[in-house]
Amino acid sequence: MSRRSSSSFAIDCSDLVVDRIGHGLPTRAVDGVSFQLPPGELICVAGPTGSGKSTLVAALAGSTDPSVKIVGGRAEVCGVNVRKPGRRHRELTYQTGFIPQGAGAGLPPTLTVGEVIAEPILIREKRVNTKALSIRVATLLDEMHLPLGTADRFPYELSAGMRQRVGIARAFVLEPSVLIADEPLANLDLEVRPVVFDAITRRRKEQGMGALLVTNDAAFIRELNAETLMLRGGHVVARGVGKDLLWVPNAEADSRSR
Repeated sequence: MSRRSSSSFAIDCSDLVVDRIGHGLPTRAVDGVSFQLPPGELICVAGPTGSGKSTLVAALAGSTDPSVKIVGGRAEVCGVNVRKPGRRHRELTYQTGFIPQGAGAGLPPTLTVGEVIAEPILIREKRVNTKALSIRVATLLDEMHLPLGTADRFPYELSAGMRQRVGIARAFVLEPSVLIADEPLANLDLEVRPVVFDAITRRRKEQGMGALLVTNDAAFIRELNAETLMLRGGHVVARGVGKDLLWVPNAEADSRSR
């Protein structure tokens, strides 16, 4: 499958509107969010609980969660129309490495760690070079500072931090053009966080991978020197780099009025 994209942006998002569908009336989770992420660049999304961060990244990653529904605006990820991907949904999930919220807790319990990491390849390819795949899995385990013997263990045998790193390795196995990650540092000890930082940075520099990360970790954002979108009530209320956030006119009033 070709990695070429018809878009010059890893993510191109304009006035995106996303609803959460529950048992009652739909809830407007994301309301008019716009931004552009060039290849190799990084944007962090921050904001309080319920601000729409997780819904935004799930929608952009092509989530099949029936409770997430794009109802307005436009968004392209690697040139794929996320609102109506059609047959290109497979391409979208191939181009995108997605780390959902609670990735470590959501690993398939009946698969070994090696099978969990390799699964995105195995579900796409009927004929796989098992030796090359084993080397690929071992390389990712080593990059995440996990013992190679971890490949033969099951997720429930690992700590929460180790499971989170397995989820990150799984997101990298297809060498994605863009990484979309919801709280990738969850459950990680301080000494392990630079491992994730280095993995993301290296792919950005060497492969031009774009990255959209949900995090409220101010130290991590400063270390990445990333552009930040601050969400509240589904609106972008501020944006900027580091501490230099510029508040969007009327955004606060709009979010309070909802």
